[in-house]
Amino acid sequence: MNNRIILQVISILILASCSSTNKMLRRADYDSLIDKSVKNLIRRPTSEEDAIMLDKCYKLANDRDLERITYLKREGNPDTWDEVFTLYERLKYRQNLVRKVMPIQIDGQKVQYEIVDYDAQLIAAKRNAADYYNAHAVKLMENRDKESYRQAYYELQKAKEYSGGAYLDLDRRISEARYLGMSRVLVNIVNRTIINLPQEFTNGLIAINASEMNSEWVAYYTRKLDNSMSFDYNIDIVLQSINVSPDQVQNKDYIEKTTVEDGFQYVLDAKGNVMKDTAGNDIKVKKYKDLQCTVIEELQLKDCVISGEIQFLSTNPSALLKTQPIGANTHFEHRSARAIGDLGALTDETKKLVAIKPVPFPDDVTMIIDCTEALKNAIHEAIRYNRGLMK
Repeated sequence: MNNRIILQVISILILASCSSTNKMLRRADYDSLIDKSVKNLIRRPTSEEDAIMLDKCYKLANDRDLERITYLKREGNPDTWDEVFTLYERLKYRQNLVRKVMPIQIDGQKVQYEIVDYDAQLIAAKRNAADYYNAHAVKLMENRDKESYRQAYYELQKAKEYSGGAYLDLDRRISEARYLGMSRVLVNIVNRTIINLPQEFTNGLIAINASEMNSEWVAYYTRKLDNSMSFDYNIDIVLQSINVSPDQVQNKDYIEKTTVEDGFQYVLDAKGNVMKDTAGNDIKVKKYKDLQCTVIEELQLKDCVISGEIQFLSTNPSALLKTQPIGANTHFEHRSARAIGDLGALTDETKKLVAIKPVPFPDDVTMIIDCTEALKNAIHEAIRYNRGLMK
């Protein structure tokens, strides 16, 4: 029974492997099959099945790549040398991979592939690709737009990689393309309220974690680093109103009552004598008394509300991209109480409240500063959400 199960499992694995191999063949995924065959042959050098698969896929893959190279060279487009270089790299890698298991055995015969020196073709393709990228990047930069500068940056990087930095002023041109391709965003505070806000207040509102906001081609600033610096976008944080309520005190009073034990008294009979129980003991009953206490509860309240909007603007061309309202509020509240009367009438909860005393109200500046923490979060979230506007 166990042997039968083992055979069934092996059969299933073999069928699954064959199915996978056939799918890769239909997709012309020759290199995956070559890699698989080489690994199998390293473990089992005499596996003819893997040798046949390797031989078949190796020839098909090489023929396909060589035909593509021939076509690209005949076509003569200078922008295809990078692909030609990649194809030669793939041919060389494939050859070195297959050499690990050479020679292979097929039908009792040793099969050994001719070693082809691809280095000359690699060097020529690499040089031609570098020439193309260098020259094309120069033309791109003449367009004088962001996308062209960015593409030029990538192509100059390729030119440096392929040439080893052989072109004149290549590093300077890479830096220039990088600088000109960057979009710079200036985040400003525009105070349209009647309150003269201190500089540290506004600086705190727009303090941005650059590493969190910046992307490859967009950088955020909260101030000009020098007078020559220009910006492609402005994000204006427009503060329209700051309202701080007056100190408010709300009072309410109520009475709490309770009944408590107050000793005991003897039970008298009709003649005024103390009654006895069956054991001859005096009969006593508990006495109760009513307690009450007036509670005056005080609720201190104060609010600050800041409202405004964020304007996302481009500078070239000058345009308003989006407006988003923002706002924040902070709320001060303090409960306390005092009691007049018998404190024994109070509940445990009310006793705790009576122990709390009134506190000084926060001043207006403190309320505004507390409110800015919530406003700062709203600003950062709005900028983060709308980063796609800055390109």
